[in-house]
Amino acid sequence: MEGWQTLAMVLQGILNMKETDPKKDLLSIDDLEGELSQLIDWGIRMKNDDGFADSFKPLDGMSIGSIYEKPSTRTRVSFEVGVSKLGGQPLTLLANDIQLGKSESIADTAAVLSRFMDGITYRCFGHSDVVELANHATVPVINALSDMHHPCQAAADLMTVKENENTVNGHVSWVGDGNNVLHDLMLACASLGIDIKYATPVGFEPSPDVVARAASIASDRGSSIISTNDPVEAVSDAGVVYTDVFVSMGEEGMKGKIQSFDGFQVNEDLVAHADPDYLFMHCLPAHRGEEVTDGVIDSKNSVVFDQAENRMWAQMSLLTRLCNEAAWHTYNELY
Repeated sequence: MEGWQTLAMVLQGILNMKETDPKKDLLSIDDLEGELSQLIDWGIRMKNDDGFADSFKPLDGMSIGSIYEKPSTRTRVSFEVGVSKLGGQPLTLLANDIQLGKSESIADTAAVLSRFMDGITYRCFGHSDVVELANHATVPVINALSDMHHPCQAAADLMTVKENENTVNGHVSWVGDGNNVLHDLMLACASLGIDIKYATPVGFEPSPDVVARAASIASDRGSSIISTNDPVEAVSDAGVVYTDVFVSMGEEGMKGKIQSFDGFQVNEDLVAHADPDYLFMHCLPAHRGEEVTDGVIDSKNSVVFDQAENRMWAQMSLLTRLCNEAAWHTYNELY
């Protein structure tokens, strides 16, 4: 099909937008469980669509507000650039810029921002805050990170795995804290029927509720979730080795936590148990010399910067799906 014909079809699809489902939020990756595979494929196509992607502006005329309670590099840049690439106007709202949680309630903030914005992303400390914002907003809300979930990271992670599917031979393994990144990684792997083994120190296991949700999905998809306190067991024959910082932002006051992770560093000795073509993954920023050595993160097996880039492409798919579903489907149907 000629490029101009393709463009005409997409533009016509956007012009013919109609209300489909009520507004949808993304608070954890299983909110889009049944669509995750398509969302990832959409992001990969957009990333590699050198000619047409520049003409596709599904967020044209839309404003997307991003609230940040925590400092950010990848999240802020990937959302601002991604929204711009889609034709929208990104508006970054730092914690000191607005009254959220200080002289104005989350509910009132959600109601006010919904009058100006076409979508809201929220990087916060407590997960209950993003839930409350979504409950009172009339526009889609995307959890850009909370203490319980990090769905955008999971979408980028599985996009990276999908891009390397021809060389990945083995399960996804996790070594480290049972944190928000692991929560959504488990849910995403389960949604796509991918086996995962995770190793955490005793006392730092993931949320039982999240594990139960992931196990239910995995059962339907025919995949497995295996827990252990032994990093070697988790990593043996793995196709992906994933870790994260041992002490997350906001946990700096947890004295002695890092000592609990002795033996959990991803180093050359540990990855020797993985498949030779394993992928090393880390959501960044990395504390080199703590959870991972330079030799691993800088090795040929490392895809950490592909992950970082894929945050933008995965989020572009999520933003289009949630803020302009008709355009998302139109682009999807062209391939």
